[in-house]
Amino acid sequence: MSEQVQHAGHRPVARVDATRRATHPTVSGWEPAYRYGVIAADVLCTVLVVVLAGVVLQARHASFGPLPMLALEAVTVAVVLGSLFLNRVWNTTVLGQGAEEFRRLGRGLFGSVVALGLGALAAGLPGARLWVFVVGPAVALVAFPVRYALRRPLHRARGEGRCLLPVLAAGNVDTVADLVSRTRRAPHLGWRVDAVCTVDGRAEVGVELEGVPVVGRFDELAEQVRRGGYRIVAVTPDAYWTPRRLQRLAWDLEGTGAEMVVAPALMDFAGPRLHVTGVLGMPLLRVSEPSFTGFRRVVKTAVDKVGSAVLLAVLSPVLLAVAVAIMVDTRGPVLYKQRRVGKGGVPFTILKFRTMVTNADALRAKLQQLNEGAGVLFKMKRDPRVTVVGRVLRRYSLDELPQLFNVLTGTMSLVGPRPPLPEESANYGPDVRRRLLVKPGLTGLWQVSGRSDLSWEESVRLDLRYVEDWSLALDALILWKTFRAVFGGQGAY
Repeated sequence: MSEQVQHAGHRPVARVDATRRATHPTVSGWEPAYRYGVIAADVLCTVLVVVLAGVVLQARHASFGPLPMLALEAVTVAVVLGSLFLNRVWNTTVLGQGAEEFRRLGRGLFGSVVALGLGALAAGLPGARLWVFVVGPAVALVAFPVRYALRRPLHRARGEGRCLLPVLAAGNVDTVADLVSRTRRAPHLGWRVDAVCTVDGRAEVGVELEGVPVVGRFDELAEQVRRGGYRIVAVTPDAYWTPRRLQRLAWDLEGTGAEMVVAPALMDFAGPRLHVTGVLGMPLLRVSEPSFTGFRRVVKTAVDKVGSAVLLAVLSPVLLAVAVAIMVDTRGPVLYKQRRVGKGGVPFTILKFRTMVTNADALRAKLQQLNEGAGVLFKMKRDPRVTVVGRVLRRYSLDELPQLFNVLTGTMSLVGPRPPLPEESANYGPDVRRRLLVKPGLTGLWQVSGRSDLSWEESVRLDLRYVEDWSLALDALILWKTFRAVFGGQGAY
């Protein structure tokens, strides 16, 4: 019976114990320090907001005594922090990277608002509505910027080669090389591929792959992890990886403290569309359709309308100053109107501040041989058609501000793919045309990921990723990052 169990793939107890006694990878000092710092920041934000809200409530309801208020504040803090804990907002796998951290934070705060609302209504507390609808949003307004502020020094450190998690990659030579290049382009994600394992025959031990040493074969992975102290084992597609071998690898890695990450070979989806479920004992990846309608889209539309109106009101002095500067610099209209293609391939007129000479379109044909853009884009870092004021406007994206009127009228969104020219969209293939499934945006993933420095292929990939994996949390993150990209003048010309 024991032999049958062993042949069925179950390891003997002695082997399990030996695995669990294996030395865990060294946890760098910055990891617990960063996590505890995030927890302390969330606790501090919650306590401060709750105390201030208590002062406001007592001022509006003088009958609310100090003792009941103290109890209400204590319960509120406990509910908020409990909801954050249940939503795993302090999980180390999401801290400091991606939109998932903010998505979980928002989900946790929303859950606490629901719990507080139901509790306050059940208890019949005076000022319950004021309390519930002030405390939750107020905590969010403080906690989200604080979380982002904590990310900044961590990302700077990672850009300098510090605070990175050592990764052992195992897969096809081409897919591993792609993983290495991606981690180097995005060090803020915290991965550093320190070693590679390949199936024997394609790369010898001691040979480097994209500058990373090959340390062994696939069947030596668990041993290499214990020996090298890697924190992540990244398994990329290869014909070697059957479900049975992946299961065996997962067993072998138990007790090592290393996290096993498997890249799906058949799809390039991520975010809220991807779900893992078990059916008939098999793990299955479910891919839901992109969400182009529903409540979240209603929220997005409302944010577009309100946000563009508020921004136009706040930035009206800037708009006036830019208009005057353009009129003083060169003769011609202040605004530049251009036909672009919007949602569903419907053309619309985009508004921009004029940054070029008035006959710029006619001069483009003469400059075509100097085109530095990739794909169907026309780009020049030192375009002679750009005026003096235009260069300043482009550097800080001030020329894009009139597009807020496009957002207000509904032809554009605050966040979305780049609005293409008609001649560009005419050359789109079926896959690239998916960019037209949503409204084009004033900003987008392309804006916060390099802007004009991006290649055509990378711009398309980012736009398609936005269309496929859109969420309100992703929109909020892009808007937040846009301010840094714009004020830094990165990648704009």
